[in-house]
Amino acid sequence: MVETSPRLDDGTPFPTLYYLTCPVVRSAIGRLEASGLMREMTERLGSDPELAARYQAAHESYLAHRDAIDPLGTDVTAGGMPTRVKCLHVLVAHSLAVGPGVNPFGDEALAMLDDWGGTGPCVEVTT
Repeated sequence: MVETSPRLDDGTPFPTLYYLTCPVVRSAIGRLEASGLMREMTERLGSDPELAARYQAAHESYLAHRDAIDPLGTDVTAGGMPTRVKCLHVLVAHSLAVGPGVNPFGDEALAMLDDWGGTGPCVEVTT
């Protein structure tokens, strides 16, 4: 996972802050997305006020961290927060960046993965 600048090189605001870089986890998250999981998660937001409140708090946490780096003057985050689940890759990257307990859907998607990081690095490091 990497954290990037909230602005492009030309100064244009770019709200996505976190990216998954590991090809193993990116592929696994892509399979979760293809399964229809994002639609199911979004539907749960409408029927579970506690979950919706936790997702709203994740959105606010994301904004606070991004704006501490460079205030963009917008409440747009990434991944669909806070009203829908649009990109599990971003939500998982957010969970990895801030730790468990902040982004409920990022945490949930991570819990659905096999032990993707337990066998060593995602890529071979050469020196």
